[in-house]
Amino acid sequence: MELNNEFRVAVPAAKTWEVLTDVRRVAPCLPGATLLSVDGDDFTGAVKVKVGPITVAYQGEATFQEKDAAAQRVVLKANGKETRGNGIASAVVTAQLKPDSAERTLVVVTTDLAISGKAAQFGRGVLADVAGSLIDQFARSLEAELLGGTAQTSTAAETGAAPEQAPEQAAPISALALAKLMAVPMAKRFAPAIGAVAVAGVLGFLLGRLGREQGKGNVLTSEDLQAALLRLVS
Repeated sequence: MELNNEFRVAVPAAKTWEVLTDVRRVAPCLPGATLLSVDGDDFTGAVKVKVGPITVAYQGEATFQEKDAAAQRVVLKANGKETRGNGIASAVVTAQLKPDSAERTLVVVTTDLAISGKAAQFGRGVLADVAGSLIDQFARSLEAELLGGTAQTSTAAETGAAPEQAPEQAAPISALALAKLMAVPMAKRFAPAIGAVAVAGVLGFLLGRLGREQGKGNVLTSEDLQAALLRLVS
């Protein structure tokens, strides 16, 4: 499937190109990614992505197939395998830089994605939403790196050590974030069966529960909300 995204950064195109083609600097900007090794235009890494109610971890390799500085176009090919499962993913990612103004750059990203395994069950709509969210987070981190922000550089590539697996923790979410996260995927998946009114009712229940728990001083996590949603629609 083909996914199309774009983002803007408040940095001139020449500086954006410099960082976007430096894997040691750009890899830490991608949410959930860890750079493991670099050998010229080839590198290995791992990435953890949340798709719907599941989290999928991949480990694999990638290479720059094209880096055209004159055209400001870069093409990256990546292949990965689930670390806990038989699913695989491959992608050819093309990023085209376009000066948006003297101090801003538009980056147009086209991803030709092939995927199997647990993540594939959610279909194009959910995968496109996930890709869009990751691109948004990546753009913010990239801009921070370009502007001399606090994006952290992974040391795994320098030491050759495998990334330390930190225990996963459920992050608290706000009512507004929940509405933005759940409304579109829920409507796409459940509206044919239960109708828009029922979808609104489910959202109202979840947001009401979130408000009550926060009023008690408790933290309601995304995992709690997903469990409540599954009980309501089962």
